[in-house]
Amino acid sequence: MLNGRSWDDWIAEYAESHRNRWNRLTHTFGIPMIVVAIALGMLAIFVAGLWPWALGLFVLGWALQFIGHAIEGKPPEFFKDWRFLLVGTRWWWKKVTGRV
Repeated sequence: MLNGRSWDDWIAEYAESHRNRWNRLTHTFGIPMIVVAIALGMLAIFVAGLWPWALGLFVLGWALQFIGHAIEGKPPEFFKDWRFLLVGTRWWWKKVTGRV
């Protein structure tokens, strides 16, 4: 799945398109919003009334991602390889745990 590359290699490439502090800030909030939205969306199958929250978080999270990339002036990495959708989540986790 990682195409013979380590997570660190993927994250280093990801970091190249995320140098601007405002882009990193929008991703710091947007990525977890998207992850939570997906979890809520799956839970909404069983719990009535969650889908509007899931949809709202999902749309706002992605809006933050694209705003950040507009500020950075670089396209999102997942435009060239879908695996960067997973790398972004891993980057966020490393950032919040102090490993980036």
